[in-house]
Amino acid sequence: MAKIGNNIYIHPTATVEEPCEIGKGTKIWHYSHIMKGAKIGKNCQFGQNVFIDSMAEIGNGVKIQNNVSVYNCVKLEDDVFCGPSMVFTNVINPRSHIPRKNEFKETLVKKGATLGANSTILCGITIGEYAFIGAGAVVTKDVPPYALVYGNPARLKGWVCECGVKLQIKDKSATCNACRKKYFNDKSKLVMNKRCQLMIPFKRCQ
Repeated sequence: MAKIGNNIYIHPTATVEEPCEIGKGTKIWHYSHIMKGAKIGKNCQFGQNVFIDSMAEIGNGVKIQNNVSVYNCVKLEDDVFCGPSMVFTNVINPRSHIPRKNEFKETLVKKGATLGANSTILCGITIGEYAFIGAGAVVTKDVPPYALVYGNPARLKGWVCECGVKLQIKDKSATCNACRKKYFNDKSKLVMNKRCQLMIPFKRCQ
């Protein structure tokens, strides 16, 4: 029988080692493995064959698709999306015959970021808020908030809104065609114009 409690669903083929923390409303599907000590937030969804290591931290509303392993020293903030078969690393200089525990590097994926299918995130990197990593990208350095990156190695190709739509920057500012959120470009970093968000949608920001 599946274990159901506090609105948590764990498929009967999944392995959950105790003690660990799993927030209300989270669903864990076929053949996934949650290690003892893992911290998982509320309303997360883990697809088939997902592995969460003992010192991994998962925020609220995180969606992890099939065949993804979240290793020690990886932290995912709220609302992060991990596409199918994307890869995290956690050791900077791996060798099977040499212990490398002192070479673990922390990886931080900030709120709302999307990591596309088959992308690879090298350890020690920070992915900024709402950044969008394209499918198959190999990310070798920090990614700024709202950035769109893809390729091998991944390079900056544009900017995206919180809703995921690519932005068209004009005169160092942009308005999302879908949700009408407004942004401005500040020293090669995109920043939401929060003052404008308080205005009625479709009104021009003065």
